[in-house]
Amino acid sequence: MKIGFVGLGNMGAPMARNLLKAGHDLVVHDVVRTNVDAVAAAGARPAATLRDLVAHAEFVLTMLPSSPHVRTVYLGEDGVLAAVRPGVVLVDSSTIDPHTAREVASRAAAQGNPMADAPVSGGTNGAAAGTLTFMVGAAEALYERIRPVLATMGKTIVRCGDSGTGQVAKICNNLVLAISMIGVAEAMSLGDALGIDPKVLASIVNTSSGRCWSSDTYNPFPGVMDNVPAARGYCGGFGADLMLKDLGLATDAAKQSRQPVVLGAAAEQLYRLFSAQGHGGLDFSAIIQLYRKDGAS
Repeated sequence: MKIGFVGLGNMGAPMARNLLKAGHDLVVHDVVRTNVDAVAAAGARPAATLRDLVAHAEFVLTMLPSSPHVRTVYLGEDGVLAAVRPGVVLVDSSTIDPHTAREVASRAAAQGNPMADAPVSGGTNGAAAGTLTFMVGAAEALYERIRPVLATMGKTIVRCGDSGTGQVAKICNNLVLAISMIGVAEAMSLGDALGIDPKVLASIVNTSSGRCWSSDTYNPFPGVMDNVPAARGYCGGFGADLMLKDLGLATDAAKQSRQPVVLGAAAEQLYRLFSAQGHGGLDFSAIIQLYRKDGAS
């Protein structure tokens, strides 16, 4: 299939490579030229503009940082909708607010382009391994149409409901993730301060009622696990500023629906403090640095 892919950052680049491995004819675009060059080296064809990217595409997939980026890429004067042919399927895997997802999908549908929101979970490791979870907001027929393509990049593909519900699922999932990571960071730091070996504490938590992904797969304490950001100075992975953005999406949505998110609001403030201290580029698990007395990383 001829696929156009926009957004080749930490998540998008490995997703694009998996599409290439699956044999798709891939055209790619990113505002960062080195990102394009890296994926082009794996076999993709670079596109200088969005118009070039969609010229012959049968399927367009985007992985962008935020709602304003999605609006620009799709709704801008030289964006996707200005140039794409009717009938071409559009899938946005960015994490954005449900309102924007539904608005862009509605604009796309009005000109004959079915569009799904399909944000992902699984981090950069899952993107590289092709084991992401896709949370899809789309009509049943569109979901079945896009599922084979998503399956080349993910292990679990779930239809959450109609347009926008993929984004609802994603912001709720990341709300849990942020809160649980802070909980693990607090507990691991407390245990260390009280004298227990962090590896021993983690092994107990991971076989007890405190077990969660933030502890057994992505533990934030340095030296507890290999192949996680905590083992490499919190570089790579999912940036703290991106988690802050997602928490903002969750708390904004909560305000609109008059739904309390007390722990979510507290988590947002902790990540805002961490970012204000200049650490927004570190992986979100680096939030443990707020708790460690020696500030070790």
